Amino acid sequence: MKGNERRGSSASRGYGHRWRLAREVFLAANPFCSMCSTAFRPVAATVVDHRLAPRLQESKEAGDPEKLKAAWKLFWDQDNWQPLCKLCHDSVKQRLERSGRVAGCSPSGMPLDPNHHWNRR
Repeated sequence: MKGNERRGSSASRGYGHRWRLAREVFLAANPFCSMCSTAFRPVAATVVDHRLAPRLQESKEAGDPEKLKAAWKLFWDQDNWQPLCKLCHDSVKQRLERSGRVAGCSPSGMPLDPNHHWNRR
């Protein structure tokens, strides 16, 4: 079984025509990556990312109508959306979701992860 067969089509995962329209409007209003853009180095956002994954597929498989309703609500909640460039979405964000830690350091050498032991008081 191929990966796309396991995941289903993009439309079956909620990313159909309505999503594409909402995505265009959101990116027009939020054109820069929220992770790597700075005032001195703006980076165009090309992806609308869910800060907290709605887990629609899991909700559908569970068969619980309340869980599915909550997942759809989270999916369409624009407060849960963030504009990202493809690189941040496919690398930094994925690493953060898998490990639970923010990678990298500030220019001063301090870890960016607020939970790193060097950042604790």
